[in-house]
Amino acid sequence: VQLQASGGGLVPAGGSLRLSCVASGTIFRVDSMGWYRQASGNERELVAAITNGGTATYVDSVKGRFTISRDYAKNTMALQMNSLKPEDTAVYYCHADIWRTRWSNMDYWGRGTLVTVSS
Repeated sequence: VQLQASGGGLVPAGGSLRLSCVASGTIFRVDSMGWYRQASGNERELVAAITNGGTATYVDSVKGRFTISRDYAKNTMALQMNSLKPEDTAVYYCHADIWRTRWSNMDYWGRGTLVTVSS
């Protein structure tokens, strides 16, 4: 199983980016998925998560600006980021709780994608 994230880049403050994450491989079921970020010198923090039932949660600092979504049939997830601020600059990681069989699940992480917001 692999998670592959894409969509990072350099954007001016106030701009938008869309991150995507694809889960591939032998997958029985994908439960929760989410985006984490880690800024230089900081700990990794949860930015947004979405359950298998579609319930989304966000860290307070991105509420109203970021939207997380999933395509359950394709095992993909996206993070639409609007009104970006310099403090959103970080490496963003996708995460998923994946069942490879009906008896076994694990946490999977994608390689990070860098988001840089210039002031």
